[in-house]
Amino acid sequence: MEPRLIKEILECVRQGQIDVEEAIQKLRGLPYEDLVDAKVDHHRPLRKGYPETIFCPGKTPDQIVRICRSIMEKDTNVLATRCDKEVFEIVKEKIHEAKYYEYARVFTVIQKPISYREGYIAVVSAGTGDMPVAEESAVTCETYGSRVERIYDVGVAGIHRLFDQLPKIRSAVVVIVCAGMEGALPSVIAGLVDRPVIGVPTSIGYGANFKGVSALLGMLNTCASGLTVVNIDNGFGAGTFAVTIHQLVSPLQT
Repeated sequence: MEPRLIKEILECVRQGQIDVEEAIQKLRGLPYEDLVDAKVDHHRPLRKGYPETIFCPGKTPDQIVRICRSIMEKDTNVLATRCDKEVFEIVKEKIHEAKYYEYARVFTVIQKPISYREGYIAVVSAGTGDMPVAEESAVTCETYGSRVERIYDVGVAGIHRLFDQLPKIRSAVVVIVCAGMEGALPSVIAGLVDRPVIGVPTSIGYGANFKGVSALLGMLNTCASGLTVVNIDNGFGAGTFAVTIHQLVSPLQT
């Protein structure tokens, strides 16, 4: 439940439009709703500024649908990550408003218009192969109120491509950089801009890439300042961290 909804309920009590018992019924889902096999954290928008996200792997379509409906009942938009298309098709039969982003393996249910903060987050990928992780970051940012500029396939193998995009990158509030192979691009960008840079190692690469471990270690061993690193392929984690920074710089009105 978002702060604006709680304000509306309290204002209705103050004006005598609803009584205290009715207000309690509306708020009884706080801080979480127990669905037995899932406990939906409706209090998260109050603590974090954005709602709980559904992580789909390991969950049945029925569980995903029930969690989704629980969030929707609080008039809150839904973001679900790592959802295979086959699972989404089952979910779509029950929740017709759901929209699927196949490249990102994400679906959303947007019940109310998204209010966007001033400025934007730049989402950068080293190669085209890193784009699924980059898209997970981008859709996360957009769902949670941050505009995104996508800048893809500007890796160090052709670094002149990056230089052409530097003005756009330097104008961002935060920069997310997704890279596999040796994972060099976040360090390069962090050395060229005065913005927070979030490195996302991806599992793209040949054998010695160790499914993203080499990129992760390369980013962790950076000598560039202002760079932080999330886990391998964790586009969602990078997106929420970027949004957290962005909402400090330009908070939404609640």
